[in-house]
Amino acid sequence: MSDEAPEPEVLVSVEGRVGRLRLNRPKALGALTSNMVALMTSALLAWRDDEAVHTVLIDHAGERGFCAGGDIRFLADSAKIGGEGARRFFYTEYQLNHLLMVYPKTVVAIMDGITMGGGVGIALPARYRIATERTTFAMPETGIGLFPDVGGGWHLSRLHGAVGVWLALTGARLKAAGCEILGIATDVVPSDRLADFKAGLIADPTAIETILTESESDPGRSEMIEHHDAIDALFGGPTVESIFEALAADGSDWAMAQLATLKTKSPLSMKVALRQLQAGAAMTDFADDMVMEMRIGARVVMSHDFAEGVRAVIVDKDNKPQWAPATLEGVTDAMLDAVFAPLPADQEWKPL
Repeated sequence: MSDEAPEPEVLVSVEGRVGRLRLNRPKALGALTSNMVALMTSALLAWRDDEAVHTVLIDHAGERGFCAGGDIRFLADSAKIGGEGARRFFYTEYQLNHLLMVYPKTVVAIMDGITMGGGVGIALPARYRIATERTTFAMPETGIGLFPDVGGGWHLSRLHGAVGVWLALTGARLKAAGCEILGIATDVVPSDRLADFKAGLIADPTAIETILTESESDPGRSEMIEHHDAIDALFGGPTVESIFEALAADGSDWAMAQLATLKTKSPLSMKVALRQLQAGAAMTDFADDMVMEMRIGARVVMSHDFAEGVRAVIVDKDNKPQWAPATLEGVTDAMLDAVFAPLPADQEWKPL
């Protein structure tokens, strides 16, 4: 047996004038734990008024992924015993998301590799969001009975046209080119230039624009662009049913592929996600979106569909979830109203 203590889940350091948060769960693709949220929040609060820290850099150890999301097994296990741990995780994670959104200093996120779910929540608030040729961006929550949280109601609803709805409902994956076109990424830097970029940033964080100009590359063409008009035309409807109808009526190979994908997703999750994005689009304060998502999260994590989605995708891996309700028609407005209803006063979300 080794007497060595396990490495921290987030490596926190100050290098030059750069505060560095390095996600350090490479075997779990950086999936966020409550401890990681606490470590990042504590460091950000300490650096907020520290004049010695000019810029914050968020990156990761290992090569496979920046952050694949939250710790889904933890959430599912918590739900089995009442959900208190899951609700606490959402509460503090959303406080971290909000803190990053309102943070007074420049934040740089390196979205190298898999960037999904919880990883999106800590990357998209950053001033500079850097993708690489290894980036895969997605919000795949409807496939496990969850919803695109961590600010999805805000971020996705502000993408061009109906792209946010398409991403939220289908869980579609974007590579670097698509991320840059949509503004999800501000810059694309080849992975073999990241070390030099980070060294340059640490040497002089005020020169980031110059360093990026020297480091960035053309990500090539995005397949998503070929279907952009179709996305806007077919995913712009007011209800999930109308989107299904538009795809079926279109009949193209691409539309049929999207429809086939949607038919595998949780009907409840899809309807929740569409209402979430519609509400988020009308909000003027990110904190309001976090209040809404806390309400949704507290309910959805306790739902049949989340437990079933985790069973089908993560535990048994049969990829044959039995959703309930099984159809869009079975998900009533009353069910949705209950998901979005205010929580008891002592459970409502508040920023730090």
